[in-house]
Amino acid sequence: MTLPGGFQPVKSSTRTLEVLEALAASPQRRSLVDLARALDIPKSSLHGILRTMAQRGWVESDPTGTRFGLGVRALQVGAAYLTSDDTVGLLGGVLDDLSRQFGETVHLGRLDGAHIVYLAKRESVHPLRLYSAIGRQLPAHATALGKALLAERPDEALDGLLTWPLPALTPHTVTDPDALRAELAAVRERGYAVDREENTEGIVCFATAVPLAAPATDAISLSVPVARLGAAGEDRIVAALRRAVDQVQAARGLLSTA
Repeated sequence: MTLPGGFQPVKSSTRTLEVLEALAASPQRRSLVDLARALDIPKSSLHGILRTMAQRGWVESDPTGTRFGLGVRALQVGAAYLTSDDTVGLLGGVLDDLSRQFGETVHLGRLDGAHIVYLAKRESVHPLRLYSAIGRQLPAHATALGKALLAERPDEALDGLLTWPLPALTPHTVTDPDALRAELAAVRERGYAVDREENTEGIVCFATAVPLAAPATDAISLSVPVARLGAAGEDRIVAALRRAVDQVQAARGLLSTA
């Protein structure tokens, strides 16, 4: 593949990054044969790549030496990314305030292609809560965070971001193109997005885009079990999210890129 400007990626570097991405996407360690088949890399070449990455701490193997997963170096680099990200630092206090107000799960998410990635999280104080983890990647169309950010873009941009047909995470996930476009139009009109059990059954999530870029790349959300939402819950949560966005806009001058 040749990129614009005549640049051609270095094959060995591309393969190394593909290995990292494949291991990051897998909840379990993967075998050499499995990785070679999935990535279409000859086993002999892949074995050399894995040994080099293991020597540098990017990959670890199980006691048998036949199954591979991410190493501690990947964690260190991921942590460094979050530490150096201005937006994560700027929104820390906002996330803390939302967490104190509601005692529910609060997230900061970033749009990454067709997915949303969790950059920061404040845990719910209740035993019944949404499962999530920093760095987790989810389909944007199935989350309030993702829909808040997709709505920042024109409908014609969706085909460049999403791959149809869209996966359904629950029976409630919006997967039809026309239905999703109608949903995003509603997000633009009301100013916030809602995920009504579309990511996790029993959980409702509300999100607003954070206007630090145009179009926005980050959003904040609050997730609550249906059983705890209550009749006035949506109005209270949305009002709090809007206040949070106002706080961020007031403080945006602190960003080094502003």
